[in-house]
Amino acid sequence: MKNQLGIHVVFACLLLSLTINVSARADEPASVADATSEEGFVTLFDGQSLDGWTGAVDGYEVVDGAIQCKAKHGGNLYTKEVYGDFVVRLEFQLPPRGNNGLAIRFPGKGDPAYVGMCELQVLDNTHPDYANLDDRQFHGSAYGMAAAKRGALKPVGQWNEQEVTVIGPTIRVVLNGQEILNTDLSKIDEYLADRPHPGKDRVEGHFGFAGHGDAVKFRNVRIKSL
Repeated sequence: MKNQLGIHVVFACLLLSLTINVSARADEPASVADATSEEGFVTLFDGQSLDGWTGAVDGYEVVDGAIQCKAKHGGNLYTKEVYGDFVVRLEFQLPPRGNNGLAIRFPGKGDPAYVGMCELQVLDNTHPDYANLDDRQFHGSAYGMAAAKRGALKPVGQWNEQEVTVIGPTIRVVLNGQEILNTDLSKIDEYLADRPHPGKDRVEGHFGFAGHGDAVKFRNVRIKSL
């Protein structure tokens, strides 16, 4: 009888210890990276309105908690705030043949691909209409200047995650966990169609979307100044 009682006591103690450990771990962050990865980021889109944005506000709308370029409309929608060095994180969804862009250090007027530091392509690489593009025109590329690696986009209609880091003249693009661009625009002197990009040396400007009439969606847009 005493042996059986001792076994029950030991078992109860082990069970209590295991429960406490599991409970404590459940309250801990999964990792240091998970706990701090969003530190310092500011949300640019509240999921309900275009507050904080300016430019072609009539060319965009909020649909299902995302900023969507209106079909056959678009234009340049950009932040009221100006940024120098920064990291921006967002999700985007492409429709078939979808085409848009991320305006980097945009001055507020003109074509972001030329008067801004650059326009980073947002494009359905798989569509037949784009089969013969220049390498510097595919998704993630600094349009007309630096080609991004292909193969990281999710199928059309699925949400993609992208992070863009801009420091000085350098731009790094990570798409769905894969680095697809890491370039120094100050070293580029060959351009698509030999058309110069006078804005590529800009040190600050607005962040935004360069719509081309396709219903591309963006959500979870947040930025961190460096």
